[in-house]
Amino acid sequence: MILSKNILLAGVILASTAGLARAEMLATTVTDMDLRSGPGEEYPAVGTATRGSQATLDGCVEGGQWCRIDVNGMRGWVFAQSLTVDQDGGAVVVEKHGRDLGVPVVTYQKEIAPPVSPSPDDELVGTVRSDGTIDPPPGTVRTYIDANPVDAVEYQGDVAIGTELPQTVTVRTIPDYKYSYVRINGQRVLVDPGTRRVVYVYN
Repeated sequence: MILSKNILLAGVILASTAGLARAEMLATTVTDMDLRSGPGEEYPAVGTATRGSQATLDGCVEGGQWCRIDVNGMRGWVFAQSLTVDQDGGAVVVEKHGRDLGVPVVTYQKEIAPPVSPSPDDELVGTVRSDGTIDPPPGTVRTYIDANPVDAVEYQGDVAIGTELPQTVTVRTIPDYKYSYVRINGQRVLVDPGTRRVVYVYN
């Protein structure tokens, strides 16, 4: 009876460990790569992962070409062929061996902000489109930005509508205005302070 209990306990421990390993699957980046906000090159970059970075692998889309990872405090999508996982002391490419490795299949659902209609007494908001981008009111916001310049921030990767800025990027509040601003790589951009996503880029 004691032997049976020990075997059962060992089985529970092994099962728990296996579940934990699956939830915390680690991968390594084999080259410098852009993390994108979605599974495709058409999505904006949210940051850059350098070669040899350790990442937590959430899973890959059906077909295994794009995977979602957490790396260096960032979360995004990368090519599966640029990730390896250790197996039996050797590194194997996730794209080729995802099924053998037991990499979970994840789906991507594009986040679309609901339409927003500014109230009559909130004239500074400007037009807000259904995809979360905005048309800032002419003159008022740009005048404040020009009169209150900030130091430029160097950012690795493309800065476009939808780019999610890391917490290390400091944005400045605009009085009586819902959005903040920052100057990145010489470009002035408006940022939603809640989501830290770029909503407008001044040309």
